[in-house]
Amino acid sequence: MEFLHQEFDLTPADIVEVTLDHPANVQLLDPTNYANYREGKPFRYSGGYVTTSPYRLRPSREGRWHLVIDLGGGAGRVRPSVRVLSGAIS
Repeated sequence: MEFLHQEFDLTPADIVEVTLDHPANVQLLDPTNYANYREGKPFRYSGGYVTTSPYRLRPSREGRWHLVIDLGGGAGRVRPSVRVLSGAIS
């Protein structure tokens, strides 16, 4: 499966803001779950199928995080814009 991927060092005070030009699956995964995702094994994530932008995610703990954006096997392309709002309060 094709997907877009970015890595971040985040804290629970950070917010990852994703803006999409088309609906897509947006998933924030820790390293273990990212490895499972890549290997086709069961995995856990924050996020879901996003139809409105911007979409915001917050990590549950400090550490390395992987943002994955895919079309769930569907045809097409998505062009995301991603930014981290450091220490954001919401």
